[in-house]
Amino acid sequence: MPDRALARISEAAIEANSRRLARDVELCAVVKADGYGHGAVRAARAAGTDWLAVATAGEAHALREAGIGGRILVMGALGDHDVDADVTVWDLEFLRAIAPSRPRVHVKLDTGMGRLGTKDVGEALAMVDEAAGDERIELAGVMTHFATADELGDDHFPAQLARFQEFVAAVRERHGQVMAHAANSAATLRDPAAHFDMVRCGVAIYGLDPFQQDPFAHGLEPALELSSYVAAVRRFEPGDSAGYGRRWTAEKPTMVATLPIGYGDGWRRALTNNCDVLIRGERRPLVGTVSMDNITVAVGEDAEVGDEAILIGSQGDERILCEEVAERIGTINYEVACGLSARVKRV
Repeated sequence: MPDRALARISEAAIEANSRRLARDVELCAVVKADGYGHGAVRAARAAGTDWLAVATAGEAHALREAGIGGRILVMGALGDHDVDADVTVWDLEFLRAIAPSRPRVHVKLDTGMGRLGTKDVGEALAMVDEAAGDERIELAGVMTHFATADELGDDHFPAQLARFQEFVAAVRERHGQVMAHAANSAATLRDPAAHFDMVRCGVAIYGLDPFQQDPFAHGLEPALELSSYVAAVRRFEPGDSAGYGRRWTAEKPTMVATLPIGYGDGWRRALTNNCDVLIRGERRPLVGTVSMDNITVAVGEDAEVGDEAILIGSQGDERILCEEVAERIGTINYEVACGLSARVKRV
């Protein structure tokens, strides 16, 4: 039988998406959260970039242990200062605390995200000055992060961009051509003015649309296919039910297939009676409650044990995008991909 829950990762798609995004600017490939569920080491190698970004020191250590070279930027808060990577700073006290480790630092200005970073331009400039004046520290860059780049036509994104442009100009007046970077995937695709010296793309290198619509509209190729298989096929008579809570009952004689994948694999319980699966090139509705290890799908008379079932990906002329799955349950494609558990085999 096929694997019960299998994620096929196209390294060629990650490579092609990275080339497309790096066409006009240097690309930092974001491989945090195990490469958005695709595998961080696999994604790092496929992206082929000189820069990578992660969220934690542990993620940076794991890449180094796998033999990944180049520059790695840790974008999140650090508890472990002993990391062979560039680090993000937004606090003078922290900057001084890590100085003995001879860090490469990127000073973060919060232009409107409201998370990490100082909102005080004066404090950010003070950190830049101190980093540039301390021989133990390398001032590697300045950065910010956009909150609404994926909301086309909003006013907040251009306001953030203008604030960061002013900050970059002030930094360069004091210290020359310091690297500046701000753009996530959405900002990279939305506005070249946000590119500065480097863009930090995560979701787009995996062929996921940051605008939650259609990755192909942006020349992106999805890198993830999620599959299972038909483990059993049974005939249901009118009134027969499938799954916990009897949330679906057959209204007429129906063939129902059981697939050995469930929320323990990351296929969310909110997809109960709320998504399709591709079997033999046709969309088949998921019926009944998603359980930890199984789902049930209404199929035609031709379905057989062993048939491949595609939950995300293409089969025949049909395609189910990660964006479709996310829309069904009111979330974003990031969460669908990151939510696939370690129990799902990646190849």
